[in-house]
Amino acid sequence: MSNRIERLEMISRLQLYLVMGSVNCIRDPEAVLHEAIQGGITIFQFREKGPGALQGREKYELAKKLQKLCREGGIPFIVNDDVELALNLEADGVHVGQEDEQAREVRRKIGDKIMGVSAHNLDEARMALEQGADYLGVGPMYATKTKLDAREVQGPSLIRHLRDHGIAAPLVGIGGIAPGGVGPIMKAGADGVAVISAISQAVDARGVAGQLLAEVREGHVG
Repeated sequence: MSNRIERLEMISRLQLYLVMGSVNCIRDPEAVLHEAIQGGITIFQFREKGPGALQGREKYELAKKLQKLCREGGIPFIVNDDVELALNLEADGVHVGQEDEQAREVRRKIGDKIMGVSAHNLDEARMALEQGADYLGVGPMYATKTKLDAREVQGPSLIRHLRDHGIAAPLVGIGGIAPGGVGPIMKAGADGVAVISAISQAVDARGVAGQLLAEVREGHVG
């Protein structure tokens, strides 16, 4: 765990994690994020990947606009994979997948900023934590079309498997999560859920975010 983030504070920030870039939105990304913040998302990850993704200056300018909304809303702004962009923007952290730069090297570059790592099994989870991860993004929970290279669906049982084998770090379930599907993930031992299309493609992003957050909190209580 990084020096400036206590575990309980990290868990509270991870309850409803929106992951999004321009390619995920059917409306203006700024409008979507603004609504999602009003609806109660607790952390945001800028993930500008896939066919048609912005590059260079355009990517930087969009990231800067979305970061401004996060700062105004008081929620952490995380950058997916692009460490240089995260450092240039003085982002709150970086999230990397198994196919991205090695977590140990990312930790060296970003110091005590938040670092999340994707994990799909126990070995990957243990390695990520050894290399300095603050939290793990675990999945896919359900079938998803957002990531064309998504791994095989694991389901909430993967969360329970990690907990049963001593993984005490904050865990976020990701992959195909929509309203109505949060409960089993929380009951399995997750600290929160990460969503992309459920919010980014919603006509009412605020309403969907509010519904998802309510399910997360109900799961925590349960």
